[in-house]
Amino acid sequence: MKSAETIFGLHPVRIMLERHPERVLTVRLAERRDDPRVRAIEELARKQLRPVERIDAPALKRLLGDVVHQGVAADIAPLPPWSEDELLAALPGVPAPLILALDGVQDPHNLGACLRTADACGVLAVIIPKDRAAQLTPAARKVAAGAAETTPVVAVTNLVRALKLLKEAGLWVVGADAAAEQSADAVDLKGPVVLVLGAEGAGLRQLTRQNCDFLARLPQLGAVESLNVSVAAGMLLYEAARQRGSWQRQE
Repeated sequence: MKSAETIFGLHPVRIMLERHPERVLTVRLAERRDDPRVRAIEELARKQLRPVERIDAPALKRLLGDVVHQGVAADIAPLPPWSEDELLAALPGVPAPLILALDGVQDPHNLGACLRTADACGVLAVIIPKDRAAQLTPAARKVAAGAAETTPVVAVTNLVRALKLLKEAGLWVVGADAAAEQSADAVDLKGPVVLVLGAEGAGLRQLTRQNCDFLARLPQLGAVESLNVSVAAGMLLYEAARQRGSWQRQE
């Protein structure tokens, strides 16, 4: 069994206590923080019968390093990765599922950033290849800022095969391509969709591109040829959320 992971920040810790309290092992709070948001987390942790420790600022810094922790951290049991079968089994219970697939992204920081945006936009899961791609390392988890513990990651042996299985399950596959004729806002992203982004620099592999139902480009006004993959993923995911009215539903 994997050892515990540490998450930090008011929002990630609160979300874990609200959604998955059984996975929270210990909550650690800075001893000098006693504002309403920290008190609310402490009350929630005690209500869920989770251990709470008050520690001084130097100890918290030694534990977490030089990060913006807001005086809040928690040790949690890691979210187990999903298999392809588990992903397919989850689809019927989700209306218009939104999935993000990364075709060989190499930088764990980009993977972490993609996970963070995926969580914010209601993505069901993030698919990555098992080989020649960044995996869910501590560096990726740190950048994800808790999203790696709420958004399942599906590591697949063959990404194209996984996309075909999702198409058979009724999802449309939309690939991000700077040379695409259609812009992202012209592509219907309201239904069950897999958004696929390629590796840094190289973009989508040819076989992956051939298995997309649609290709979409992001508008660019400057001279830079391509966007960072995590930025592009964020723009596409937020476009999907905009079309779906996700923000209005939360207000």
